[in-house]
Amino acid sequence: MAPHATSNTVSTSIVEPTAPKMKTALEALSQGGPPLTGIPSFPSHASQRAHQLEHMAAAFRVFARKGYTEGMAGHISLRDPENPHTFWTNPLGRPWCLMRASDMALVDYDGKIIGGNMSRPVNAAGFLIHSAVHKARPDVNAVCHAHSPCGKAWSTFARPLEMINQDACVFYGEAQSVYKQFGGVVFDEAEGQRLAESLGAKGKGMVLTNHGLLTVGQTVDEAAYLFTSMERSCQVQLLAEAAASNGLQKQVVGQEEAEYTFKMTSDADGLYREFQPDFEVEDYLCNGEFRK
Repeated sequence: MAPHATSNTVSTSIVEPTAPKMKTALEALSQGGPPLTGIPSFPSHASQRAHQLEHMAAAFRVFARKGYTEGMAGHISLRDPENPHTFWTNPLGRPWCLMRASDMALVDYDGKIIGGNMSRPVNAAGFLIHSAVHKARPDVNAVCHAHSPCGKAWSTFARPLEMINQDACVFYGEAQSVYKQFGGVVFDEAEGQRLAESLGAKGKGMVLTNHGLLTVGQTVDEAAYLFTSMERSCQVQLLAEAAASNGLQKQVVGQEEAEYTFKMTSDADGLYREFQPDFEVEDYLCNGEFRK
């Protein structure tokens, strides 16, 4: 259920939400022309892999542009489409703003680099977190984790985001969780497993107390967009908390409206599409450098 955490918070439900019948979220959103398309299909594993690695590299550059980098902390992983017991991730120490598809390393569940870029190690803590999530959630193909400023700030409260605006509703109910135990840098396999368990079977985003944020998706585009949205939602929540501390009353989205908004904004095709504007900007700014 949506969190209702503070005494100066009220919830209202005034109108019954409705949506066009028999339409997908993208079809409902598209007016006056052919609807936007969602996740593309591919003729081969090789073409799918190439597409996904390019989008993964672009996601790193987007995160860098938005200021989510913090030294060598943070990582993105992508399950290989042909060998699902392996996943691609970023090499340790490679600047995110310079990331390319060819920089990614392919690792197996034993932590061995078995393909791709074998010139550098991968992040050990990142491997434990991402391998645990991929094992626990076969539906998850991509995982994003970073120590972004507002995510770190909000994580100090060990609380879920409240449904205080439309965008936050993509994390409604079981789509959001909080991992309340901070055990330092994750060098313990059991810690990674506890993180995965805390995410749950339906989780899309998780607040890691005293640590940062983690998001997942069927595509790296979905996971990346959800991360940018969760980071911004943390920023908005912090601003709302500051105003509420001066006596202003927060009004959260009603349960029915939150459920409806979640339904209309949380499908994999729609979330894939949400990332494409950032992808196109990055492609333009670097003249496709991340595709190499």
